[in-house]
Amino acid sequence: MRLKICVAGATGWVGKPLCRAVSEAGDLSLVGAVSRSHKGQSLKAAIGELNLDLTVSGSVAEALVTPTDVLVDYTRADVVKANVMTAITKGVHVVIGSSGLTSEDFVEINQAALDNKVGVIAAGNFAITAVLLQRFACEAAKYLSHWEIIDYASDAKEDAPSGTARELAFRLSEIRRPEVTHPIEKTIGEKESRGTTLNGSQIHSIRLPSYVISVEAILGAKDERLTIRHDAGSGAEPYIQGTLLAVHKVKDYVGLIRGLDKIMD
Repeated sequence: MRLKICVAGATGWVGKPLCRAVSEAGDLSLVGAVSRSHKGQSLKAAIGELNLDLTVSGSVAEALVTPTDVLVDYTRADVVKANVMTAITKGVHVVIGSSGLTSEDFVEINQAALDNKVGVIAAGNFAITAVLLQRFACEAAKYLSHWEIIDYASDAKEDAPSGTARELAFRLSEIRRPEVTHPIEKTIGEKESRGTTLNGSQIHSIRLPSYVISVEAILGAKDERLTIRHDAGSGAEPYIQGTLLAVHKVKDYVGLIRGLDKIMD
């Protein structure tokens, strides 16, 4: 039996190739597509190359009138939480590819998912190299006492830190908190120059043209330093397979799962 999938952000950078991939999968059916800018258009006209008789909806609530098993959200930081909560309350499983959710948001999402007995999988980044960055950094954090995170993204990215950096800070906090030799609050000068503290880690967000998404974990100890870095290219293909894996797995869970590696082993 095919899983019925709705993609929110269907005409976006990841949404377009994701819709194509879902439509080509033998065990998935694309039953919904959401894009506020293309509401009412056919999906074929909106993104091309698809022989799908599907009308683009302007909201998740509108799209989920059609029976749906999994909502995949690749939208924006200002709408992702509302989209996710709408799906959960309708008993629809969710895969979150959008950034901008806070730790408090994830607590609320997890409780709603538990209450409605659905699964939610959120990954700051579905690319395999981003997953490996998290895994390697967490392994290094067992042995190195200090670390900070540098978050790079396009100048057009509105939210900060990125979902990839947020997820990395969360995963590192599950290992332990880094040591801080000189307390941030006792910085001489503008303490904001030391970045923001998230889950115990200092994160520095850079927004400049030519970046897509890059994240760097820099770990140090006396007389030695280790740098682990993920760089995304201009194409969306690295995110597709990881997202499809989450789509297939999410129905097996109840509550929130954070991190693609949690479902890979």
